[in-house]
Amino acid sequence: MPKVFETTLEINLPALKHNFEVLKAKLNTDTLFLAVVKAFAYGSDADVVSNYLQQLGVDYFAVAYVAEGVALRKAGVTKPILVLHPLVKNLGLAIEHCLEPSIYSLKLLQEFEGIAKNLNQNNYPIHIKFNTGLNRLGFEPEELDLVLESLKEASSLKVKSVFSHLAASEDFEEQEFTFAQINLYKSLTETFINGLGYPIIKHLCNTSGVLNYPEAHFDMVRCGIGLYGFGNSEKETKNLIPVACLKSIISQIHQIKKGASVGYNRAFKSISDIETATLPIGHADGIGRHFGNGVGFVMIHGKKAPIVGNVCMDMIMVDVTNIDCKEGDEVVFFDASHSAEKAATNASTISYELITGISQRVKRKIVTT
Repeated sequence: MPKVFETTLEINLPALKHNFEVLKAKLNTDTLFLAVVKAFAYGSDADVVSNYLQQLGVDYFAVAYVAEGVALRKAGVTKPILVLHPLVKNLGLAIEHCLEPSIYSLKLLQEFEGIAKNLNQNNYPIHIKFNTGLNRLGFEPEELDLVLESLKEASSLKVKSVFSHLAASEDFEEQEFTFAQINLYKSLTETFINGLGYPIIKHLCNTSGVLNYPEAHFDMVRCGIGLYGFGNSEKETKNLIPVACLKSIISQIHQIKKGASVGYNRAFKSISDIETATLPIGHADGIGRHFGNGVGFVMIHGKKAPIVGNVCMDMIMVDVTNIDCKEGDEVVFFDASHSAEKAATNASTISYELITGISQRVKRKIVTT
């Protein structure tokens, strides 16, 4: 891999393909695959990732907000796009760009039905979301009849799918809760489809659901974190390859005398003579302050260099006392060998937060081989 000369997030497309194929192999041949590419494709590059997955044969995409779907359309994505959290203000824009909203409340259903009618839509595709235990978004089970009644009067709309979201599919201690969710979803969809009078797509599983609950794959699955190389368990993660690699360089090296401090608030005071390296990346780039003061580290020439003192907005300092390095040398924050998941765990957070937090000012480099 060519050396970087600035802070760079490398996005490995062969790794993405590998992960897609691993997850796809878990499914029946007729089960549809929805790729979740919200939050800039989990902090990578949504345009590149989505177009590549489209070439690989993904059936559906999902984003959080309408603006993300609009960006994908402008980037050339033609496959259906589900908007998981549409807001009323942007519903007209969703129709303009052929985006399919998740409808999770009666208010949203009424608002969207009115907008669709005003725009002369007929059978515009929507997705109905039920709350089965996550308690985040979704119609309550007792609202099912009201939803059906509203839909019968909404000729401008047509239900494309009915879905819900598992709350703890990665946690085997919560199997009883997860099975209760699955059974509730089965009951709701059976009643809903009978009342609706036509077939729809059923989908419930996220990545952990795909891996742990094959009986709940239904007609389609939604994979996000797994595509990017994390399986929510050590066993499954071994079969996946992290797509993103965050690198930087050494800007300057300092000789720190015993008793001297490093960084803001003098958070680090040296108990001996040491050597530090300053790197051009900080909390404005996604390396939060919780990685400071020895919690986080980087790899330089295969050796660990712990972060010294507080993380600054644009810089961090690391201890390179026992590392033979010089200004301009490459530094690795996370990659396939030293994963973002492990780095996040060290800082008492999760891989999602670390990888999606990498700032858009960080250069993206696409790796194709």
